[in-house]
Amino acid sequence: MSTRYTDLNSYLRGIFGCRVQKITVDAGLTCPNRDGNVASGGCIYCNSRGAGTDAHARGLSITDQLEAGKAAMARRYRASKFIAYFQSFSNTYAPAVHLKALYDEALAVEGVIGLSIGTRPDCVSEPVLTLLQDYSRRHLVWVEYGLQSARDATLAAINRGHDSACFLTAVAATRACGLPVCAHIILGLPNETRADMQFTAAALAAAAVDGVKIHCLYVVRGTRMETQFNAGDYRCLEREEYADLVVDVLERLPARVIIHRLTGDPHPDELIAPDWCRDKSATLAAIRSALERRDTWQGRRCGDARNAMSAAS
Repeated sequence: MSTRYTDLNSYLRGIFGCRVQKITVDAGLTCPNRDGNVASGGCIYCNSRGAGTDAHARGLSITDQLEAGKAAMARRYRASKFIAYFQSFSNTYAPAVHLKALYDEALAVEGVIGLSIGTRPDCVSEPVLTLLQDYSRRHLVWVEYGLQSARDATLAAINRGHDSACFLTAVAATRACGLPVCAHIILGLPNETRADMQFTAAALAAAAVDGVKIHCLYVVRGTRMETQFNAGDYRCLEREEYADLVVDVLERLPARVIIHRLTGDPHPDELIAPDWCRDKSATLAAIRSALERRDTWQGRRCGDARNAMSAAS
């Protein structure tokens, strides 16, 4: 367990008493920011594959994907319990009856003890929340909402298709159902200042989210970001810049908030820049170094003492 932030692995081990790993699932769903319901083309940093693996397009069922993931995670981490992470695009963007079939298939796989549902805040309906609430009576269920920034001007500039108020409404409705919420944010979005990113962190603390994923903005092929980057209209963060910004965010999140991720994993064959994103270990080391250099910790600017880490975990 980290003594400077509350990490996901320690949280899960505290619940289940063993290593628990998330396995990414591609359910073949889409996004209202792509199909014309909200907009078309998606966010400026997202290509046609999004965060997906193309597993569904390759004919792999949810069961197939989970079984393959279990074998890999057991070899690498000796994990014995798993969470099905519905990651690709918006995984509540379908009728509840269809979603139920997908979630049921995942939970029927031996060793799968929970669900993590990645989606957008404008894609949650009352029937879907009721469905997830029912699962949560027997399984661990997290709902993961992409916010990216709490600045509405930024959300408009990246063609996000919703505003921060939409996110806050979704968080309140989800938490009212007893479901924990993980918010996704991106550091280094076009024209955002350090103060803007600090504002987003403070907004998440005020919204009382339960978890946060932090990503660096990287440029991938087939996106509008690639066009901007090639034209010289966007400069990527350097690794040390990113590490310092992550620390800024951690300081503004209460110690009780579970940090699900400190950096992203771009598809290596699609990455244009920054090249340092390919070395995740070095990025995590830079973040740890920045925490130590600044002698700081998660929740420091919320008034949390460093020893609150163990209590939060």
